[in-house]
Amino acid sequence: MNETLLFLKEFIKNPGQVSSIVPSSRFLEQRIVKLAEMRSAKTVVELGAGVGGTTQAFLDAMPPEAKLLSIEINPKFCSSLQRIRDPRLIVHCGGAQDLQKTLALYGLPAPEAVVSGIPFSKIEPAIGSSIIKAVVSALSVGGRFVAYQVSGRVAELARPLLGPGRFGLEWLNIPPLRVYQWEKAAA
Repeated sequence: MNETLLFLKEFIKNPGQVSSIVPSSRFLEQRIVKLAEMRSAKTVVELGAGVGGTTQAFLDAMPPEAKLLSIEINPKFCSSLQRIRDPRLIVHCGGAQDLQKTLALYGLPAPEAVVSGIPFSKIEPAIGSSIIKAVVSALSVGGRFVAYQVSGRVAELARPLLGPGRFGLEWLNIPPLRVYQWEKAAA
């Protein structure tokens, strides 16, 4: 099934898990690649990978020896992601709250970048907070957390642990999205 059609179908069926009617634009993908500094990252985690458009853009930007752990809760999206043939890609079908355990399961070190497309505005604040805590706990010192969102909820949840971060808008996307970036400071 065409990925865009699958994305739309899953949005209609489960709007709490899917935040848009279409996958991310190439403009948004390139902005995320730059903010996450993927060209130099050895380990990257993608939360809420969707059908794989951002996943492929990340793989295209990452070094040959890097690893990308894509975590997706939607089984149909997981199936779509598993069709991407790249030995650097690890697809994990499950939730983001157990990020440390998932990294350990695949023998991966602390990531230099975690990117999230999870729609924080559509999930319970307690679940959102636990995901942010998992990201902060897993991220390497100096690592980047990048989130692209419809609303500012992720910034409210991340501020106590990561500070205010940076903020921008990507207008060349449907819908236009807020893009946030934080860097994990030394303890």
